[in-house]
Amino acid sequence: MNKKINKVAVLGSGIMGSRIACHFANIGVEVLLLDIAPKEGPKNSIVDTALQMAVKTNPSPIYSKMVLNKITTGNFEDDMSKISTVDWIIEVVVENIDIKKKVFDQVEQFRKVGTLVTSNTSGIPIHMMTEGRTEDFQANFCGTHFFNPPRYLRLLEIIPTPRTNPELVDFLMHYGDQFLGKTTVLCKDTPAFIANRVGVYSIMALLHLVEKMDLTVEEVDKFTGPALGRPKSATFRTTDVVGLDTMIKVSKGLYDNCPDDKAHDLFKLPGYVEKMEANKWLGDKTKQGFYKKTKTPEGKTEILALDLRTLEYRPQQKVKSATLDMSKPIEDVKDRMKVFVSGKDKAAELFRASFFGLFEYVSDRIPEISDELYRIDDAMRAGFGWDLGPFEVWDAIGILEAVQGMKNYGHEAAAWVHELLAAGFTTFYKVEDGIRKYYDIPSKAYKAVPGTEAFIILDNLRANKVIWKNSGASILDLGDGILNVEFHSKMNTIGGDTLQAINKAIDLAEKDYRGVVIGNDGANFSAGANVGMIFMMAVEQEWEELNLAIRMFQNTSMRIKYSSIPVVVAPHNLTLGGGCEFSLHADHVQLNAETYMGLVEFGVGVIPGGGGTKEFALRASDEYKEDQIVQNALKDRFLTIGMAKVSTSAVEAFELGYLQKGKYSISMNRSRLIADAKARAIELADAGYTKPVPRKDIKVLGKQGLGIVYAGANTMYSGHYISEHDKKISEKLGYVMCGGDLSSPTEVTEQYLLDLEREAFLSLCGERKTLERIQSIVTKGKPLRN
Repeated sequence: MNKKINKVAVLGSGIMGSRIACHFANIGVEVLLLDIAPKEGPKNSIVDTALQMAVKTNPSPIYSKMVLNKITTGNFEDDMSKISTVDWIIEVVVENIDIKKKVFDQVEQFRKVGTLVTSNTSGIPIHMMTEGRTEDFQANFCGTHFFNPPRYLRLLEIIPTPRTNPELVDFLMHYGDQFLGKTTVLCKDTPAFIANRVGVYSIMALLHLVEKMDLTVEEVDKFTGPALGRPKSATFRTTDVVGLDTMIKVSKGLYDNCPDDKAHDLFKLPGYVEKMEANKWLGDKTKQGFYKKTKTPEGKTEILALDLRTLEYRPQQKVKSATLDMSKPIEDVKDRMKVFVSGKDKAAELFRASFFGLFEYVSDRIPEISDELYRIDDAMRAGFGWDLGPFEVWDAIGILEAVQGMKNYGHEAAAWVHELLAAGFTTFYKVEDGIRKYYDIPSKAYKAVPGTEAFIILDNLRANKVIWKNSGASILDLGDGILNVEFHSKMNTIGGDTLQAINKAIDLAEKDYRGVVIGNDGANFSAGANVGMIFMMAVEQEWEELNLAIRMFQNTSMRIKYSSIPVVVAPHNLTLGGGCEFSLHADHVQLNAETYMGLVEFGVGVIPGGGGTKEFALRASDEYKEDQIVQNALKDRFLTIGMAKVSTSAVEAFELGYLQKGKYSISMNRSRLIADAKARAIELADAGYTKPVPRKDIKVLGKQGLGIVYAGANTMYSGHYISEHDKKISEKLGYVMCGGDLSSPTEVTEQYLLDLEREAFLSLCGERKTLERIQSIVTKGKPLRN
């Protein structure tokens, strides 16, 4: 289907509607956001207020304030006719079939033939909305269920009806993936579709187990959080954020609409949840739920936990668990599953009781909610933020071992699982020739996961594509002459091993390959330099070693910039300090839309020392114009570093000056990032890439700029906005960016600025207050203001 989406209409501006509108604006689509007109007052007051409230939420639904220019608001009375100009109409009104039908009556009056119409309903059967509609409406209608918040949660469930044009389904699956950055999951029109059906079952089963096992709120959230590859908010905190009423509504819907579900009784609310509902303890929206934020007599904020037996709030209790302690040193979440399933304490018992029940539930849901098991895993990872879907956890434990364990807890796997084992298969997934395959139940054979052909998943290549590695990084052959440097230190911090790997990859590529990508599949691209190593060297006063380490970092950044082959950096999520500096020096930055980039060294009492300060001075120089006050460009760059500004998106990274026009591209879907970066490296090589020449024409302002920097720092200090140590760091930063105390503006080389940068970095490492800041980050994980 050759369809382009230039303009969408979003009907309904509530929490979901306003945020869906924002996300379409994020990707450059023009949006018409409509809602009902109030009985009194300005006709657009409801929709305008809803959009304003959405924009103020944290985290923000928009990439940049500039995207709001893409959104036009209106009301159903005056502006519904405007939907005749759009390519896609998305209904997001209240969950009431009669109201939805009235809205669709209006849509039918004004939509042009062939216009795509979808509903974001989470609980109403999709086919019911097409009753009485024209053939064209029915052929172009389906469900598109976004998860809240739409910008951040990657799941988009696509739910066709029997009358939906199959080409339209294919279009939505592709558009959601490539343009909206979603994991698109094809669902059947069954109650709660896939993610909420499995997710709410999982939560409800847990709520009943908590009562049975006499567990505390704190224990459950500790046992079901990051240790299992789940969000930090785990179970009860997530429920407070989403709203207990939302979970209750979906659960009651499943109880009413799934009478034949084997787990039907689990969708009944436990007694303590019914009492919480009666008390209106619904979570953040009512200021209390499973947790309650209060103030101590001293005025400090304290978060109390609900005692599920007495239903009284009390101070949180520290949770101890031998199983959790054993799992902590294990980086790979798959390997932690073995620890949990074999543990002897409450954490392990809860794991077995909940997951063995979940395994039975998901195996029984095939083919009811999905014909393919991978769709269930995709939905749970993308919609609920799980690192591993249910079948992936089952694989990590071992199918046979889990099936045997399930029987001890009164659970039984579906017949097809036993058939899989009887056929001699031992896993739901396997990787062959770098391609991930899933067990297809009808054919009883393994098939490639559809839609992933365009992805490069480094995990799938590791078995036979690693050509060099050390403890901090690996070099993988991506094919077509492109190498990839993958970091695998904790938080992907950058140390000597990482620098060695980057240099090695460039050496290899300059000899036998065509280009290098620096990217990884970790939770974050890089948290920056290994400050623990810097701290140790500084405390031991090993200045020569520290000087060599910083020089190596700078040389590596310059090698990225001035090699004879193209180097593409592919950042995502946290890209701080050294990770940002590598991006500053890349031939091209192929970054995920959700990239939080910044030079944050001020927080640990130093300035960017891996070429970041030099590069910002260079970019300020390129922005100087004859007819403008040159100090303004310097001031903007100086403040970005001095205030440790971190972008909230890839778009804002450009606005802050971390990216350069024509030298970056955005991948909406994180899963496509490495493949997109590889394609960019090939494109640069095919275009006849030649080694750039180091710059010798960087204009620095010398004393002319220093006067402004010093005066500004002194004013901030006098006004108590910054500490005395902040003032000292500011002056060091200004000294480097101005090229030292030169008597007049002068053109200097990159190496000249790198030497100044390194000297300033080293001198700050000798300051006691800098060491205190680094120590606080290393030991407590918190910044210190001193």
